[in-house]
Amino acid sequence: MSNILIIKHGSLGDIAQISGAIQDIKENHQNDKIYILTTPPYEDLLKKCPFLDEILIDKRLSRLNLFYLFKLKKKLNDLNFSKIFDLQNSSRTSFYRKYILRNQTWFSTETTLPSDKTKEDFDEDSVLERFDYQLSSSGVLTRNTLHPDFSWACENIEDLKFKYNLKKYILLFPFCSPSLPHKKWPYFNQLIDLIKKRYSNIKVIVAPGPLEINDSKEIDAQIILENNKAIKITQLAGLIKCSSFVISNDTGPAHMAAHLGSKGITLFGRHTTPHKVSIETDNFKAIVNKDLKNLSATEVYEKIINNLDLIH
Repeated sequence: MSNILIIKHGSLGDIAQISGAIQDIKENHQNDKIYILTTPPYEDLLKKCPFLDEILIDKRLSRLNLFYLFKLKKKLNDLNFSKIFDLQNSSRTSFYRKYILRNQTWFSTETTLPSDKTKEDFDEDSVLERFDYQLSSSGVLTRNTLHPDFSWACENIEDLKFKYNLKKYILLFPFCSPSLPHKKWPYFNQLIDLIKKRYSNIKVIVAPGPLEINDSKEIDAQIILENNKAIKITQLAGLIKCSSFVISNDTGPAHMAAHLGSKGITLFGRHTTPHKVSIETDNFKAIVNKDLKNLSATEVYEKIINNLDLIH
């Protein structure tokens, strides 16, 4: 039995995206032990993943912190990994390849780059296509990479559904990182008003993250919390999975919804394209407008009304 390492530091949407890749790596190394190197926020989530055997934590301290890097190097090298799959493909993991895990069999965008493409050209392909090429080039037979299934992350939420009387519900994610305001669509309350006027039997809810609870009070929807705190990621996955429809900005929960098979839409501005981030599925689609301020609530409502009629 060999030890295999996957590296994925985050973020939440990225963890959902690599579900298929993790499954393919495990299915191609069934007699090996699969480790993942991640960051503290995703430890409990990844403990639920049935395709992983051990979770290793990287606090990603400064590269000038030589004491930390020495400890990390020793911990990783003691495990004598036969293969390393770098699914983060960042400058930090490139640094690890050169200085922390040297002389290891390493598969990353850099090491598997097609001979006829520059990294800049390769990065124009969709995220999942790049993962698929990366794994295929390393000898992994890929059956799931292009079609991630994040269902393993779901926790039973019957208690939440009972507490908030959730039967048919539309789940909104109207928030985004404060550093990325161009991702935030400003007309959620207007859309909620249109929905409530026609579909009185469908509850509209929001499930804010820890830093979004105050902002969620400005949204005309039922706020889902547990003990006045944000629900856990695994509860959030269950809430998304059980929802009738999801409407979201381009955030981590939108990627969760896409790879949980949920029906819904995500609203995209100028920051990237739905193809590049591999977010569209048979059930989950994108509405694109270069300036989200120019995308009206009525336009979004007209795009989703057929779906809401089916729920109603």
